[in-house]
Amino acid sequence: MKALKWDEDPPALRSPILVAAFAGWNDAASAATTALETVAESLETERVAELDPEEFFDFQVTRPTIRLTEGQTREVDWPMNAVYAARAPSAERDLVLLSGVEPNMRWRTFAGAVLEAAERLEVEMVVTMGALLADVPHSRAVPITGLASDPAMVERLSLQRSNYEGPTGIVGIIHDACRQRELTSASLWAAVPHYVAAVPNPKAALALLRRLEQFTGIAIEASELEDAMDRFETQVDRAVASNPEIEELVRRLESELDEAPELATEEMPSGDTIARDFQRFLRQRTDGE
Repeated sequence: MKALKWDEDPPALRSPILVAAFAGWNDAASAATTALETVAESLETERVAELDPEEFFDFQVTRPTIRLTEGQTREVDWPMNAVYAARAPSAERDLVLLSGVEPNMRWRTFAGAVLEAAERLEVEMVVTMGALLADVPHSRAVPITGLASDPAMVERLSLQRSNYEGPTGIVGIIHDACRQRELTSASLWAAVPHYVAAVPNPKAALALLRRLEQFTGIAIEASELEDAMDRFETQVDRAVASNPEIEELVRRLESELDEAPELATEEMPSGDTIARDFQRFLRQRTDGE
């Protein structure tokens, strides 16, 4: 069975860049997938291919779901990775979007299928987006790390050469596949406050989106995401103000980020304890609104 299935003949695109984001390990607070969804909603998008879920998922780990259509017919939604052509008439290039869920198995085959799609669509560069948990305050600008292996791109876009060693996700495997095929690739990572990771973070999604615009030269309409960011900041500010332990944590993180003297943290609860309590508090507030 072929892993990559085309819905139709690959369309002709203008100097396309492939942009990918995956729900799961690489997507703290849904920041990367939210950013990619905003890109898709802003451009003229059509699905052109899918990667067969039967090949890449353990359905006891990533289970399909049942939904009702028109209140009567029961349909199964399988975990899916799909490829979309996204045209940007006002820009000089188009995009290819890869959206879905990090696969459970056969990562090398999965990456090969992604690169097959990229080659058939004549993609010139691959950019992945991700988000990770970090000791950063929600009240400051979202730190975005851009990584690339190509020295010219590192210099031109003020990126960094990655020197990370350790566990990786599917994005790391895709970048390695790009390296082997000599296809230029880069990755964008947003740092998400660990104490507010249980709810989607539109502020981090918007920061990823604005950095992506620099890569692609394509302006993305994101007014809904901007409104969601304002609501998110208001909600988190209220929650922080009502919890002295978290308020102290945020002040300490701000102080460290601003290179000011550290605040006293005697008998401060662990970060895991604070994050768990704060996430419960936010869920309660959301349910009550």
